[in-house]
Amino acid sequence: MFSSFNLGKRNYKKVLDGVSLLIPEGRVSVLVGESGSGKTTLARIILRATDPDSGSIIFDGNDITKKAGQDLRNFRKQAQMIHQDPYSSLNPLMKVFDIIKEPIDFFYKQYSKEQRIKKILTVLDEVYLKPSSEFAEKYPHMLSGGERQRVAIARSLVIEPKLIIADEPVSMLDVSIRAQILDILRQLSIKRKITIFYITHDLITSRYIGDEISVMYAGNIVETGPINEILSNPLHPYTQGLLDAVSEPKFENIDKEKIIRIKNFDSMASESGCKFINKCPYSMDICKNEPKLKRIEKNHNVSCFI
Repeated sequence: MFSSFNLGKRNYKKVLDGVSLLIPEGRVSVLVGESGSGKTTLARIILRATDPDSGSIIFDGNDITKKAGQDLRNFRKQAQMIHQDPYSSLNPLMKVFDIIKEPIDFFYKQYSKEQRIKKILTVLDEVYLKPSSEFAEKYPHMLSGGERQRVAIARSLVIEPKLIIADEPVSMLDVSIRAQILDILRQLSIKRKITIFYITHDLITSRYIGDEISVMYAGNIVETGPINEILSNPLHPYTQGLLDAVSEPKFENIDKEKIIRIKNFDSMASESGCKFINKCPYSMDICKNEPKLKRIEKNHNVSCFI
């Protein structure tokens, strides 16, 4: 899959470059990468909020890349998104009840008033906003950041999607409540068999929630595999650098100098060959060619010549 945007006459910037990604049904898949790596662009393309320049999007066995009209509407009923900012993603003039009712009104016009009320209170219970009848009458300004994000989860959940894309859903929340939000997403995946596509820059939360992980750098997937395998045995130098940068959890080691295996931190991604060549401590002449994602071990794939 490829995507680009116009930088002016004859100038284009590739945001995604040959991305191929499998999101297993009913599991929690993680996409990790730094800001500007193309994570959110990929999410928007999957949801058909942005069209790719080339490539295809296969959902539940169907190619939805060119879907339009009622077919596209049917797809969007099955795929929902939770945004990063719980403070701007909710209408401040609407009560929680009406915020969650909006997608029901759009996709389930045949529902009676009683059915809508029951469904709204049920999803509020599922995200632990209790008593649900009281939270339903509140406005967003009356809620904490964590409570707002739970409302956002409830809104995405109420139309019973098969896929939820969670784009940095805890990055703006207090550290003390991040685990609670991740627990809710994890439980929903298990209980409702919902596929969760969790996008983040944070390897700590990745380990907490994920089954599989894909690492993205400069619009390329550089490593994929089971999350425990990738985090215990990272093979791509970029993944190794991300792990090196994680805070030291052991107090006795906190003053020890950490070696981060990345050179030239401020250098840009290469426009040709391996995108990571300018920052890679192991770069060789062969890296001037573009590496392909290849299987190294069972379900562990890496895009690197080393």
